[in-house]
Amino acid sequence: MQKKFWPKLLALVLGVCVGFAVKYFLHAVDQQPPLVYEKENTGSHYAKPELPSPDLLPVIRSLPDALEGVNGFSGWERRRNVIAAQIQHYGIGEKPTVEPNQVKARMEGDTLIVDVTVNGQTLTLRSTIHYPKTGDAPYALMIGTSMMSLPFQLFADRPIAIMTYHEKQVNDYGQWGKHHERGEHDFDRLYPHLKDNGAYSEWAWGLSRLLDGLQQLGPEVTKIDMSHIGVTGCSYAGKMALYCGAFDERVALTIAQEPGGGGAAAWRASHESTKNVEDLDKTDYHWFLESQKEYFHGDSVYRLPYDQHELCAMVCPRALLLLGNPDYEWLSDESMRVSAEAACKVWERFGIADRMGWSIVGGHGHCQLPESQLPEVQAFIDRFLLGRDVDTGNVRK
Repeated sequence: MQKKFWPKLLALVLGVCVGFAVKYFLHAVDQQPPLVYEKENTGSHYAKPELPSPDLLPVIRSLPDALEGVNGFSGWERRRNVIAAQIQHYGIGEKPTVEPNQVKARMEGDTLIVDVTVNGQTLTLRSTIHYPKTGDAPYALMIGTSMMSLPFQLFADRPIAIMTYHEKQVNDYGQWGKHHERGEHDFDRLYPHLKDNGAYSEWAWGLSRLLDGLQQLGPEVTKIDMSHIGVTGCSYAGKMALYCGAFDERVALTIAQEPGGGGAAAWRASHESTKNVEDLDKTDYHWFLESQKEYFHGDSVYRLPYDQHELCAMVCPRALLLLGNPDYEWLSDESMRVSAEAACKVWERFGIADRMGWSIVGGHGHCQLPESQLPEVQAFIDRFLLGRDVDTGNVRK
């Protein structure tokens, strides 16, 4: 009897242990932060944090702690809202919220048209969706800010639609050619009290309105899967892509290509650089609040309560890939690496470090992605837009 009893008892104990292990594993999987959200800002219910006048801000020599006061993931949701408020208040200007009844969307052929009406004024956005020739709808969508700078071969044989966000429909500032000034853009007709805004808050607002339109019409009309939206851009549009992805949690994948200063590069690190880089004193102030330079120029940058690593971190828990090109000194890629390494600690805290990566590779023209970077970019696209089982945990160089 005893010989028969012990094997049964051992089997029972092992069964219970395995059961608990499986249950614990499934619980851990269930608790992993989501890859994307259905809302533009899940933290909109938090009260606006106290934002002191610049002369009352303390000096912070090192990069501010992106995880300050964060104990769990719910704490990060609150902290992210604080960072967003700081960036808007001190850096780029307010990205105003829009009520659903202020947006009306329709499709004309393959073109998405979104009318946004605020204060009796209407702004219209138009973007044509280029659908893939493979796969079945609804499709993932990659949005290029200003243009699609990534090589077409990354999408050619994949069920991913492509769309360009024409940011000049919101704020037509450009570094070349004629453009309007502050207070004269189409955005300013809707929000005259925000005429001092920098372009990046307004451009981020515009991309969110396109997402409103896609969401309002639904996949039956648009053929687009809202859970697999990506945004990408290069140079000044790389900054734009980063701000768009950071400030809209419906974006599953953000790829910022050679974004330079004011994008991913830490302002503090660029200020300390001995090279000719785009720092807070030497950037285009059509893009930012002019008060940012007034209050945070020179060594006053150490009073800035955030830095650009926290803009990057705002994308967490969603996916972010930063692409650099050290051949162009102005881009301040050494400062972007500082930001990337600091921002990644947020993803690491929640056990999802493989959702964030950076690749800084020279030997090619500006905004000309080299062959050597194609596999890294493709891995992020395949995993976060197509849901494929691809390793993205080693894209850090």
